[in-house]
Amino acid sequence: MGLFKKNPFGHYLILKKWLIRIFGVLTHRRYRGFNELHIEGSEIIKNLPDRNVLFVSNHQTYFADVTAMFHVFNASLSGRVDSIKNVGYIWQPKMNIYYVAAKETMRAGLLARIMAYAGAITVERTWRSKGQEIKREVNPNDTENIGVALDDGWVITFPQGTTKPFKPIRKGTAHIIKNHKPIVIPIVIDGFRRSFDKKGLRIKKRGILQSFQIKEPLDIDYENETIEEIVSKLEYAIEQHPSFLKVIPNEEIQAMEDLNEKRRFGNY
Repeated sequence: MGLFKKNPFGHYLILKKWLIRIFGVLTHRRYRGFNELHIEGSEIIKNLPDRNVLFVSNHQTYFADVTAMFHVFNASLSGRVDSIKNVGYIWQPKMNIYYVAAKETMRAGLLARIMAYAGAITVERTWRSKGQEIKREVNPNDTENIGVALDDGWVITFPQGTTKPFKPIRKGTAHIIKNHKPIVIPIVIDGFRRSFDKKGLRIKKRGILQSFQIKEPLDIDYENETIEEIVSKLEYAIEQHPSFLKVIPNEEIQAMEDLNEKRRFGNY
């Protein structure tokens, strides 16, 4: 790697590498120490191509989810099977991993801005801004940047666009799948909401078993499936379709919502 080599977004790769190394070392015990990360399906990661792979996942915290993915992906590529034991794998990280994040989130403070340099593709929410419901057109530059990232490597996205469970899948993700025809890998996570605060920066509770399931690539007919069909497929794949509510007590869902509201208003 040349000392001044940049990625397609103008970020210096040597700086990005050191940021990933530092954050990897600092966060490792959050998933193997304070809490335990149970991983399934990591063998799928090793067999993926180097580019045009889209990971879709449910979302529980702003930063802890995607940080865990950086750990799991790099550990898997280094030969570990369903394990992030020994953080040495982060010394030579995969440099073309990106993640989609709300622009206002990644501008909220110095730490968020530093983390954005490690791979964020920032997008403007079309339905919410500064805690208020809004309605605005999709910024074409945002969609274009996701395409650039897919052309260069792997992209992580949380298609619900929120940490609240069982919210609708945003159709923008389906449009990206139709247009760029990536390999789509579903991921289902759990335990992060109980382990961390909403931002995913502060450890809220220790001794939580976090789960991280990587599923087989989705079978998608890019030409003939409709946007609605792809959205439905994504909902089932990341286990956020309304039918999954039947197996989760309503009281537990309400408790999650109440807890999120308390955090949002600074009461927790």
